[in-house]
Amino acid sequence: MISTALTFIGFVILFTVVGLYSSTQKQDTTADYLLAGRTVGPWLVALSALSTGQSGFLFTAQVGYAYTQGISSIWLAIGWAIGDYLSWLLVFKQLRETSEASDSETVPAFLAQKQKGHRLISAVSALITIFFLGAYAAAQLLAGSKALSSIFGWNYAWGVIIGAVIVVAYCFSGGIRASIWTDAVQTVVMIGALLVLLFVTVDAAAGIGNIYAALGDADSRLVALFPPDLGWGFWPFFIGWIVAGFGGVGQPHIVVRAMALDSAEHMGKARDIRTICGLVTAFSAIAIGLAGRVLLPQLDDPELALLALSSDLLPGVLVGVMLAGLFAATISTADSQILSCSAALTQDLFPKMSHSYRLVKVGTLVVTAIVLAIALANNESVFRLIIFAWSILASGLGVLLVLRSWQKPVSTACAITMMLAGVAVAVLWRQAGLSGDLYEVLPGMAAGLAVYAGFRLAERRPVTQ
Repeated sequence: MISTALTFIGFVILFTVVGLYSSTQKQDTTADYLLAGRTVGPWLVALSALSTGQSGFLFTAQVGYAYTQGISSIWLAIGWAIGDYLSWLLVFKQLRETSEASDSETVPAFLAQKQKGHRLISAVSALITIFFLGAYAAAQLLAGSKALSSIFGWNYAWGVIIGAVIVVAYCFSGGIRASIWTDAVQTVVMIGALLVLLFVTVDAAAGIGNIYAALGDADSRLVALFPPDLGWGFWPFFIGWIVAGFGGVGQPHIVVRAMALDSAEHMGKARDIRTICGLVTAFSAIAIGLAGRVLLPQLDDPELALLALSSDLLPGVLVGVMLAGLFAATISTADSQILSCSAALTQDLFPKMSHSYRLVKVGTLVVTAIVLAIALANNESVFRLIIFAWSILASGLGVLLVLRSWQKPVSTACAITMMLAGVAVAVLWRQAGLSGDLYEVLPGMAAGLAVYAGFRLAERRPVTQ
């Protein structure tokens, strides 16, 4: 236990030092705090986007999903990867160019585009960002606290508080540059930790063939290639996850990384690095979850399968590395989300604060306090929290961001209606219990697109005398 704690503390100190060191490169301006002056290279953008996008979902939720669903869990990873690749291919390069041309430093500002009534667009999109991205950040702190509780037996509150303190320490000092730099280091730790545990668990389970046989003996549904009991069949289910991956265009904490890239011409390189590394981590997590079902079939909380396997199979030092990898995944996302919420609060919801570097940093503290309160009051499944928050942000902001990136005309009334319709449909879809058959990002984004089409038809219709 001592070696585990010391290793974990050592990595946490490393992450914090990297974040604090980044502050030596900063300029005391809001543009530098929010977008690092748009000077971030493609490797850093790719690695940061990976750790920010996969987050605690990878180590807890995706492993737990594979543990409970079996082999058919691969379709979530495959669909998500396809959609994510398409978002980088079709949208992010144009986003980088258009955001610089319009001098937009935040996602709500980019969605508003300073057109007539832009303040209302900024306010609505900022509120969506703060409410739902804040809940998403709370899910990350909750995932980190689950990790610490599992290994050290701590109360969940301690893990949440430690995570919040670390986030503030380097975000408060270095802004998004600190977030991106620490993300890159954390990604390396994440990948290394996953690969170590992958090889150890597969070996402990006597190989891939034995894992497959043991899963089939336990429950035939675990070795079914396609998910059983889908009300609408496989293809709506799979397409729903493709659209979910494409829904990255509605995630402010990911979008700002594309906006911070040093050149739009480097977007392809960043996309390829992010895709390759993402496939490695996603399938490693799935394989670990499947092996965990064989080695530890009676877990009360499948989202803790990775840490339970680590404790059983690895020496203390490597358990500390694994814990650091999981904690890194959660913190790398929480810091990005808190910064995006802070930007929405100080730049878009209360624009009088936007020109004060000090007030922008105070906004980060305020948002962190709100996220901390949500996390302390909530003990839900990390998978459910993340999936719900992702769907709302994708449905509410994604379609409008794509249209803005492609420089399509969108009136103020249309923009606001699109956002509200997307959120409403996604919420109602989930409340109706339809998400298991078709993830709500697809109907949510489709609603936004339908609103846009309706407004465009109405605008083109000649007025009769």
